Amino acid sequence: MLGEINTFLNDLIWGNMLIYMLPALGIFFTVSSRFVQFRYFFKMFHVLRETEHDKEGHISSFQALMLSVAGRVGGGNIAGVAVAITLGGPGAVFWMWMIGLIGMSTSFFECSLAQLYKEKDAEDSCVYRGGPAYYVTKALGQRWIGVIISILLMFTFGFAFNATQSFIISSSFEASFGIPVWMSGGLLTVLFGISIFGGIKRITKFSEVIVPVMAVSYLLIALVVIGLNIQEVPRLITMIITEAFNPTTAISGGIGAVILQGAKRGMFSNEAGLGSAPNVAAVAYVAHPVQQGIVQSFSVFIDTIILCSCTAFIILLSGAYVPGLENANGILLTQSALVEHMGPFAGYFITFALLLFGFSSMLYNYYLAENSLNFFSKGNVALFNVFRVVCIALIIWGSFQDLGSIFAFADLSMGLLAVINISVIAVLYKPVLRLIKGYDTQLKEGIVPVLRYEDYAQYKIGIAPWKEIVDNINDKKEEKLKNQG
Repeated sequence: MLGEINTFLNDLIWGNMLIYMLPALGIFFTVSSRFVQFRYFFKMFHVLRETEHDKEGHISSFQALMLSVAGRVGGGNIAGVAVAITLGGPGAVFWMWMIGLIGMSTSFFECSLAQLYKEKDAEDSCVYRGGPAYYVTKALGQRWIGVIISILLMFTFGFAFNATQSFIISSSFEASFGIPVWMSGGLLTVLFGISIFGGIKRITKFSEVIVPVMAVSYLLIALVVIGLNIQEVPRLITMIITEAFNPTTAISGGIGAVILQGAKRGMFSNEAGLGSAPNVAAVAYVAHPVQQGIVQSFSVFIDTIILCSCTAFIILLSGAYVPGLENANGILLTQSALVEHMGPFAGYFITFALLLFGFSSMLYNYYLAENSLNFFSKGNVALFNVFRVVCIALIIWGSFQDLGSIFAFADLSMGLLAVINISVIAVLYKPVLRLIKGYDTQLKEGIVPVLRYEDYAQYKIGIAPWKEIVDNINDKKEEKLKNQG
């Protein structure tokens, strides 16, 4: 009975609400901001260079980006794309691209809001906190909604998704190398514990190393595959576009199934609008909220347009994909395609890629849960340590379990989280448009933008964090001018 209720609610939320809400609001955010994700695309590289503050104890924009990519990039990039192609045909890839490009604006809006309404972790701390629970409480005065968001985030990411990641990684190593799940699960637990007891700074340090290695390695493998089949690429791109509007290989449902599969896999993969990424966006030390909005928008591009495309090209350039055949899916389809291109070692590569993808996602998931706990009990060290022990225990526990039912309930809680968050962003879109206007104005004045926080008092933001940041930046400018003089 519970399973049937859960399935009904999941179908209702994902199949009848979010599948329309997320693209529709993404288009609204894109148009109302004058296509902000494209106008500011190349500005992202300047932002990363201008906001490198980690040497002073702050978390840099680059570190926040890597932590965000760590969460977005995961099994969905390897298995999720394969499922979309299996059920929706090659045309699903086109709609995955579209949802990614639209989702860039949604991510920009929610992450800019998270920056605008962030607060310090403690009076003498260099770390900031923020996210949907924070901006819904400050901007709308609805703490009870913030409490619901925090509970959903904690359960979904900190408990269910991390236990599931442990199961996937341990099972993959057992299948590929014959390593017992207790052994790989135990090692994973130790590494996870070392990482999280160092707090957000250690987590970002791990992500700063793991994520580039993970993403670049997978990208290089895909480029090798494309290079070996370069003559087929124009035909493949033509087929993807043609099948997007005139499908012949979708298993059922015609063009509706193609759009649905591409959109769902894209949304699951890039998380734009789901309320998770803003928690990470808020920690970065930047001079203006738009700067981190730009960077987090690029995170969606990395996930969906680059890495999901890598998987799609690997599969569609192989003979492993058979249109209309539903029994080849997920990890098996991607692994078979890569083995066909690169030889037997490629199967082991997929296993290690899952390890890196999964472990980095676990660190990201943990931080989301920790940030949610902080919303309830800021500064309670004992409670935080107990929470960390529970999270660590769930890693070893998850390696032994069949977590299908838990994962299904996590999908439901994530869907509820997305409905709440996307509704809140729709209500709070005006402060973001004001941020964009202020940022554009300062660019036209020929200065590096900083938040003129006095202009945003009407939006009930916390003035103290921004006053400290802006005063610090202005002091540095004066010091630099003196030294030059």
